[in-house]
Amino acid sequence: METIEVSRNEGVVTITLARPEKKNAINAVMWDELLATFRAIADEPADRVVVITGAGGAFCSGADLSGGGTGNAERHQLASMRHVADVCLALHRLPQPVIAKVGGVAVGAGANLAFGCDLIVASDEARFSEIFARRGLSVDFGGSWVLPRLVGMHRAKELAFFADIISAKEAADLGLVNRVVPAGDLDRFVEDWARRLVAGPPIALAQTKRLLSNAYAVTLEQALEDEGWAQTVNFSTADTAEAMQAFLAKRDPRFLGR
Repeated sequence: METIEVSRNEGVVTITLARPEKKNAINAVMWDELLATFRAIADEPADRVVVITGAGGAFCSGADLSGGGTGNAERHQLASMRHVADVCLALHRLPQPVIAKVGGVAVGAGANLAFGCDLIVASDEARFSEIFARRGLSVDFGGSWVLPRLVGMHRAKELAFFADIISAKEAADLGLVNRVVPAGDLDRFVEDWARRLVAGPPIALAQTKRLLSNAYAVTLEQALEDEGWAQTVNFSTADTAEAMQAFLAKRDPRFLGR
């Protein structure tokens, strides 16, 4: 990989955006590499949890617009944006829990990359912005979909219209992030959460993620039906049988994802 680093450690796959000289701005190569990486992880059962972070003290400063657009010269702008959309969909379709570890600036598409993760842990030095309006642009990378779901419609419009830079504490107060921790504790905290998720039942967690992600798109009746199907699948797995046996034996279960 040219623009990202991918490492694996006992079920945790860490994706590091690695253009620190550009505050990890996403260029055409990085879009391609993120798409390929997300799709590969989705098909890899050994990858139980995903952590996305940035190198050099920043998370991501958004799309690299130094070339005048989000893609390469061989693509029409609309084609480039559809490619960006493919990356966003691949992120949201990951069956594994995804943690954004935000240690610095996360703006524009970089902010929406973080907000598109299942859990967001920010250092007290992190800053967020839907900066698009300052660049004469409208929101992208799923911001129009995820922001109202996180903070409500009026707050979402405030964030998008004014494009203010907000602190990690302000983001937490709005419900945009799960936790804010001291910068020196960020790695340890995320590692703890990742390890707890790795120890969980991957099939059941994937189904819970899908059910919650679909919550605003279905009726209560459909949600209950979907829960029934998910639970039926769970009861057919060796992991659920292991959980029952571990409960009776008063020991921790060992989930294998089958």
